[in-house]
Amino acid sequence: MFESKRWTLKNIDGPSPFELAMMVLSLVSVVIVLTITFGRLDTETNKVLLYIDSSICMIFLSKFFYGLFKARNKTYYLRHHWIDFVASIPAIEALRFARIFQILRVIRLIRMSRSLLIPLLRQRKQTTLASLLVAMVLILATASVLILLVESAEPNANIQTAEQAIWWALVTISTVGYGDFYPVSTIGHVIGGLVIISGVSFFGVISGYMASVFVAPDETERQEEQDAKEAHKEQINSKLEAALEQMQQNQLQMEQNQQEMLTEITKLRLQLDKP
Repeated sequence: MFESKRWTLKNIDGPSPFELAMMVLSLVSVVIVLTITFGRLDTETNKVLLYIDSSICMIFLSKFFYGLFKARNKTYYLRHHWIDFVASIPAIEALRFARIFQILRVIRLIRMSRSLLIPLLRQRKQTTLASLLVAMVLILATASVLILLVESAEPNANIQTAEQAIWWALVTISTVGYGDFYPVSTIGHVIGGLVIISGVSFFGVISGYMASVFVAPDETERQEEQDAKEAHKEQINSKLEAALEQMQQNQLQMEQNQQEMLTEITKLRLQLDKP
């Protein structure tokens, strides 16, 4: 007898959403280091890229120490993730290329997994949070670099330094709009409009995520509820099986008693028929 194997969302392994997010940020960091090393950019643009790379390093270090704190065997964790820590040290560009090993590790997980979409759908909240993290870094990085490149060529521009470009991108994406720094060129206005639209969408997704966290049931709660229902169903089935078995035993007992009564009646008739 062959049992049919049921494939569910739980028995399909694959990279987690945060592992994919770290892979994307690792790619961005490697590209930034290559741009700084081989690109012919001005000092302020290089400074923006260094700020972005340092921010990515802080994200990697936070993830490393969080994983170390949560790990049961910290020695095993350090032995298998020490290169992640080395590659996350800020201000040492040569160590950034060590993140290629992290990228290769995630790519290997992707190749070994049967599906990439199913693990993401299984952990929707983590996928949303990881996507927001990657989107925030990419939007801030792209907006800061582009606005600095565009506005540096304008004589009346007030965005001239790396700090001003990052501050403008942060204020614009948050849709606060202090007005202390603003683009003056047409291309700068287009970039600002795109950043504002991205910011509105970004915080709209954050609002939906926070609502789902406090309103929608958690995956663990849903699983516990499903397990409780299955346990209750199994309990009812076991009770029904026990009741059916008891009914069958009672029926057999009744048939046996009936047979004994017929035997006794037959004996009595035989005795009465004797002369």
